[in-house]
Amino acid sequence: MTQPILYTLRQCPYAIRARLGLRLAEQNVEIRDISLKNKPAEMLAITHKGTVPLLVLGNGDYIDESLTIMVWALNQHDPQNLLLADSSHLFTDMLNLIARNDCKYIAALEHYKADIRYHNPDVAIYRNLCQSFLDDLELRLEKHSFFMCDKPSLADYAILPFIRQFSHVERQWFRHAPYPKLKVWLEQHYQDPIFSKVMEKKQLWQPTRLISNSHQETV
Repeated sequence: MTQPILYTLRQCPYAIRARLGLRLAEQNVEIRDISLKNKPAEMLAITHKGTVPLLVLGNGDYIDESLTIMVWALNQHDPQNLLLADSSHLFTDMLNLIARNDCKYIAALEHYKADIRYHNPDVAIYRNLCQSFLDDLELRLEKHSFFMCDKPSLADYAILPFIRQFSHVERQWFRHAPYPKLKVWLEQHYQDPIFSKVMEKKQLWQPTRLISNSHQETV
């Protein structure tokens, strides 16, 4: 079997999520940073969906959903017990929290970003919808250091890229927003070498590049 390949985009929150999962699981994969304006034929030959992240496994199968990539990787190796294998009650709550992030929160976040981009005067509507989720996260962090307990879990890393994205929409507003615990949590992740590593800027992958020059690493 050949080494898995991850097609990714540096700033895409879904791609960030996938890279985090693979690195936390200490998986050896070939990283291919691409431009969505010039999608490589090799990627489109796998699936015409043409979105990132796309993880191509050694047997030719592929995974094109970021959370599924995280879970797949951690099922291979979970050195930090991010899946909370010893806490079935927390595991269910964790999946429900991630589902809230992936459905209602991200939908509101997309509207919020668009309202800022197009100078919609009603920007507070969708920002407030986002805040209802952030309020819950803040309450959780008042009880323990991370979303589920006093150690990181899949929920922290799966949600991280989207809290980061929210904080960038109106930076000045977020700086003064009433989320002291969430800001500490966010900064703690920013200072983590794992996050710094997955956010490193790399050259775009070129299919004509010699195999010896392709970027391969443990992510």
